Amino acid sequence: MRTRMRERMRERMMFGKKTREQLGATQRWVIKIGSAMITNDGQGLDQFSIEAWVAQMAELHHAGRELLLVSSGAIAEGVRRLGWRERPTALADLQAAAAVGQMGLAQSWEAAFERHGIRTAQILLTHEDAADRQRYLNIRNTLRTLLRLRVIPVINENDTVAFEEIRFGDNDTLGALVANLVEAELYVILTDQQGLYDRNPRQFPEAGLIAEGRAGDAALEAMASGVGALGSGGMTTKLRAAAKAARSGAFTLLAWGREPEVLRRVAAGAELGTLLRPSQSRLAARKQWLAVQLQVAGRLHLDAGAVRALRADGKSLLPVGVTALEGRFNRGDLVSCLDPNGVEVARGLVNHDAEQALLLIGKNTRRIEALLGPVNDPILIHRDNLVLV
Repeated sequence: MRTRMRERMRERMMFGKKTREQLGATQRWVIKIGSAMITNDGQGLDQFSIEAWVAQMAELHHAGRELLLVSSGAIAEGVRRLGWRERPTALADLQAAAAVGQMGLAQSWEAAFERHGIRTAQILLTHEDAADRQRYLNIRNTLRTLLRLRVIPVINENDTVAFEEIRFGDNDTLGALVANLVEAELYVILTDQQGLYDRNPRQFPEAGLIAEGRAGDAALEAMASGVGALGSGGMTTKLRAAAKAARSGAFTLLAWGREPEVLRRVAAGAELGTLLRPSQSRLAARKQWLAVQLQVAGRLHLDAGAVRALRADGKSLLPVGVTALEGRFNRGDLVSCLDPNGVEVARGLVNHDAEQALLLIGKNTRRIEALLGPVNDPILIHRDNLVLV
């Protein structure tokens, strides 16, 4: 009992007001605002709210903070401009709506920031931009240069050209990638809910708000509500994005976007929304890149011994610990590693294509050489190219 009490006291100290005050004083923030907020639940761009958020961001910017804005709303605004009654489902229609809506969205942010003497830059990304290591580094350099020049990047997914295989799928995940790219200290997601509740507050009025928790906690994800009518995320996606942002050491705050003076109050250390803290030390830059990749080319099924070697011992993945594989991947592709229960435990860049890997799995090095002769690299995934998830 006493041990449990001491653990709770330590948790309260970690999650106390001092933590909020310290986060409010941090220098580099990524702020993500969703479609329901920006378009006033689909009624067109909410200029009044945009002006209010910009006024707060301008104050933070002039005080020396570095801000990056991830803005949804292009498709929703395009749907309104085109006079459509509801969001389409056909990819070509969605891309057309994004192309039309992105014009108005960028103009609104630019005009609002200009009134405060702040320059902005438009950045449109797809997952393909982040999947290639060199392009990933180029994006990072561009964003960091813009911050150095005191320009606020306004970032969105490039829905005009994106298709399923290269989409992030939601701007919560895109915001997490941006947090990783620039190693932001705080990732603020402004949403249409006060934060994370223990049950869906739209169905259960007595649901309780969770003030703080740990990014990546499966128990929190089980409490998350479903997808909203306008967005493509939902609270589950936001929690998964927080876990990705935590890879670079970022805290994530889920807060109601229409809370009066929400950003100013966050900066002052107010107890708003749900704060999700990282539970591990910051990953090295290369492993951050591996951790945020969404598209995997194949899957490797591991036995319990291989899982233990990766998790507890930090070893490379050898063929002997792999029981089966899925997918048609090439050497250097990103693959997912699953435990005996089918749960992902790691991902990394594979050293062999699927055809050769199929010959190697389940065999130790001596047996491999007896069957195939000397193999240049019997390791399937080197630990330097592998990240635990």
